[in-house]
Amino acid sequence: MSAAIPYTPAGTVHSADIPFNRRPVSPLKVAATAVGYVIMIVIAAFTLLPFVWMVLSSVKNNNEIFTVPLKWLPDVWHWENYGLIWQKADLLGWTKNTIILAVAVTLLQIVTGSFAAYGFSKIRFAGRDVLFLCYIATMAVPWQSYMIPQFKMLSSWGLSDSLPSIILMQSFSAFGVFMMKQFYDTIPEELSEAARIDGLSEFGIYGRIILPLSGPSIAALGIITFTNAWNEYMQPLIYLRSPELWTIQIGLKTFIGEYSASYDMIMTGSVLSVLPILVVFLFGQKYFIEGIATSGMKG
Repeated sequence: MSAAIPYTPAGTVHSADIPFNRRPVSPLKVAATAVGYVIMIVIAAFTLLPFVWMVLSSVKNNNEIFTVPLKWLPDVWHWENYGLIWQKADLLGWTKNTIILAVAVTLLQIVTGSFAAYGFSKIRFAGRDVLFLCYIATMAVPWQSYMIPQFKMLSSWGLSDSLPSIILMQSFSAFGVFMMKQFYDTIPEELSEAARIDGLSEFGIYGRIILPLSGPSIAALGIITFTNAWNEYMQPLIYLRSPELWTIQIGLKTFIGEYSASYDMIMTGSVLSVLPILVVFLFGQKYFIEGIATSGMKG
């Protein structure tokens, strides 16, 4: 018996019968794309080369770092520098203090920023827009203008030489409120209204509806806040006078003053201070980009 031939309606055109039709690309567009890639590669190289030089210098002999002409690769790789730095400096204590500050400040800014942003975005009350504009306007006021009154206030509370002083100063962020509000404005109001009709309180709406939808924006705010708190130098310099409370930035500054000629140790300490930020960003870059795209770019 012959195999049954499938029925094909008249006028049917198979995809295999359609000739390959590709739109021509103009040489100008190809050249512009190539130039764009070259520019991005050059910018990336200028950005990464100092960090690459710092990493390579951290495993060099001290005399090889500033040789002329410049030698990128060492003759002997001195990986022991990463063990010596822990013996010559209190790197463990500095790192512990910095982690405590960065994690505490990040969590507090996420909580306070997202909660305040919910109020400004989803709750209607008299003077809401004016109050939001006044709060956001504080970003234009430099910290140096109220640095001395703030120091006197915290000193009168007995917090001048303690980690809670730094945590308290950085617990609130107008930028975090602005960023989270931009994202909350994109969430349909119908979700909140439906929850209110069902009897859910504002705290319930915030915790059970809004926060689960805010993952990318919270991750972006967390990465930005953690990076700023980790790299903060001026506030710990002013408030933390006891060496056992120093952060890694203050500790490295004193280490550089003490070992001003040991450039290999200085580079090693600098690499170790950058690594946590690099790890955090590498693991959270997907959510960071998504959060910026959904909140920070909204007009």
